[in-house]
Amino acid sequence: MEDVDHRALGNALDLFHQQDEGPGMIFWHPRGLALYRAVEGYIHARMQQAGFREIRTPQLLARSLWEQSGHWDKFGANMYALDNDGHVACLKPMSCPCHVQIFNKRVRSWRELPVRYAEFGAVHRAEPSGSLHGLMRARAFTQDDAHVFCAEEQVVSELVRFCVLLRHVYADFGFAGFDVALSTRPAQRAGDDTMWDRAEALLAQAAVAADLAVRIQPGEGAFYGPKLEFLLTDRYGRSWQCGTAQLDYVLPERLDANYIGRDGAKARPVMIHHAVLGSLERFIGVLLEHHDGWLPGWLAPDQIVVANVGEREYAYADELAMRFADAGLRVLPDLRSERLPRKIVDARAYRVPVLAIAGAREADSGSVTLRRRDGAQSTLSVDEALAQLQREFASPSGDSAALREALRAHSAPSNAAFIAS
Repeated sequence: MEDVDHRALGNALDLFHQQDEGPGMIFWHPRGLALYRAVEGYIHARMQQAGFREIRTPQLLARSLWEQSGHWDKFGANMYALDNDGHVACLKPMSCPCHVQIFNKRVRSWRELPVRYAEFGAVHRAEPSGSLHGLMRARAFTQDDAHVFCAEEQVVSELVRFCVLLRHVYADFGFAGFDVALSTRPAQRAGDDTMWDRAEALLAQAAVAADLAVRIQPGEGAFYGPKLEFLLTDRYGRSWQCGTAQLDYVLPERLDANYIGRDGAKARPVMIHHAVLGSLERFIGVLLEHHDGWLPGWLAPDQIVVANVGEREYAYADELAMRFADAGLRVLPDLRSERLPRKIVDARAYRVPVLAIAGAREADSGSVTLRRRDGAQSTLSVDEALAQLQREFASPSGDSAALREALRAHSAPSNAAFIAS
């Protein structure tokens, strides 16, 4: 493996590992889970700001549900099935049918639409062993699964909102832009051509409204509907398909999702499948390679190493580490009986952005010296250092106003004219 390979970085930075007893499974180490939680927490905040409500659904469900949804026919060979006294259940490979169950649990009115759900769905897929590739292709992973149930005249507006969200998220993670593909009807599909004509036209209309330049991918849509695929380009010029927006008339029909329309009669919602990152594990692999392990400070597993210079400063360095941690920063104390140059080398090897040095001068004056990745150093009071680092390492999701303003500014025109036609 090359050094830029996320698997090599995962080992060198003590983030995760895989082993033969769990092929395609991830063992997250403390530093790796800190990174995972930072990504997860950021997405959770952004989805809330975009109007999604978080839910959680079971991982093990009767095969009959997957047969009804059509997923068993399409993906059955790649699903894990368990037979318990003649009752066959499957580990979910995606969360879509589960979200329909929550929508269906009570009578819905047109006044409630759009209904937006989001879930960090733990899923399992029996991928062929030859296709497994670290975090990029695993058998157990977590999807940032989101679904919108809406009326047809709300589809374009909802898709534009999603594109606004994507632009903010990808920029925060250090990706300047993305490419977009429109994947159209595959040969094996559900629904008739009239439905597919309508769904593809709506996606194309939404792409124009969102100011997206799309390329067409004939035959690459999901079995239930066409989709927009968002591809990130990393620092090495490689493309990674991450986000998706899929338009679905089929699943609401198969699982009998409905609401009471303006005329008092039952109506069928349109279902939009959303994912910003796709798989959290895969996106973390992309992030690690894109940044060569030097993640933005707000994502760094350890944001600060606190190191004492000598034995006399041990207690002071320990106190500093606790103060930084109490302020919400991710801290790694290095209180070993090693010389400072060794601690500097080790902190760089772990890709920690800041080394907080506690020497005799700092202990006597109640200060701390902050050493940056480029070797620049500054000595500050502890309160000044805390305030500076809290600002520097704050998650971008704390700025909710910018996203909310963008969502308002990029509201899409209604597609009522399209429906009337």
